[in-house]
Amino acid sequence: MDILPVLVVLILIIAVVSTLVITGKPDENYSDSTKRNTTNLTLIYVVIIFIALVALGIYIWMT
Repeated sequence: MDILPVLVVLILIIAVVSTLVITGKPDENYSDSTKRNTTNLTLIYVVIIFIALVALGIYIWMT
């Protein structure tokens, strides 16, 4: 029973150290990826809003 808390603390220390090592590496293409993702999301929102407005217009026209 005494080994369990030591094992938990050891796993936590390993997890923290490995997380810091992994996140310490910068992403070289971060700005390009962000720009591309923002453009894609904007395009998706524009298309969805257009489709929703057309559907609303058809709904109002049919009633």
